[in-house]
Amino acid sequence: MAEQSHGTNGSPRGGDLVRRHGWLTRVWHWFNAVVVTVMLMSGLMIFNAHPRLYWGHYGANSDPAWLDLEKVNDGIPFPGAVTIPSAYSLADARLWHLAFAWLLLAALLVYLLWTLLSGRLRREIAPLPAELAPRHLWHDLREHARLRFPTGAAALRYNVLQKLAYSAVLLVLLPGIVLTGLGMSPAMDAAWPWLLDLLGGRQSARSLHFLCAFALVGFFLIHIAMVVLAGPVNELRSMITGWYRLPAEREDRA
Repeated sequence: MAEQSHGTNGSPRGGDLVRRHGWLTRVWHWFNAVVVTVMLMSGLMIFNAHPRLYWGHYGANSDPAWLDLEKVNDGIPFPGAVTIPSAYSLADARLWHLAFAWLLLAALLVYLLWTLLSGRLRREIAPLPAELAPRHLWHDLREHARLRFPTGAAALRYNVLQKLAYSAVLLVLLPGIVLTGLGMSPAMDAAWPWLLDLLGGRQSARSLHFLCAFALVGFFLIHIAMVVLAGPVNELRSMITGWYRLPAEREDRA
């Protein structure tokens, strides 16, 4: 097909329709989007039951909290429109949250194992030492601030900001959510008491759990903004079908 052809020298160039994402990446992306959304919404309902966060092993109304939202909206800081279930029910929220937590863990383990064994983590996601140089980082930051995104064949590769963001999600935030969630489980506390000590106590685990969750929300908002700015139709097509049309090189643009 002409749409799938490369340039005359055999290498992809601006305007070519090329394969960008494999099937496992696409499935994991959308599966994870659904699972994390359900976990976030059910987690907000769980937070509504006691909208305070503490550090250490213990936390109660009489203890000092580093975050206190009890005075917001009569102690229910998150409305039913963004929670699961929409009507207040701590028991139902926990059922939703725990059920999808196992799905999150299973999907994360499969994807991490695949990225390690296939070499994708090393080749495509982990930043190269040269990319972490202050000059390189500053250049990419300026280019993004000016909305000058990679074009041509360069658009096939993640830039250093994408690599840092995806590495943080894959290696820090998602594992952090899993580990802190396990740290709040009485059964896991009995089986792995060292985990609770490592996290600094049950209330510290709860605080870290919510911090990781809201960091994921921040990543999601930035991710959506970048998709819209880079061209939502092309970006969505690449994550649904795998095919991506390389943006034309800047010198080719009028």
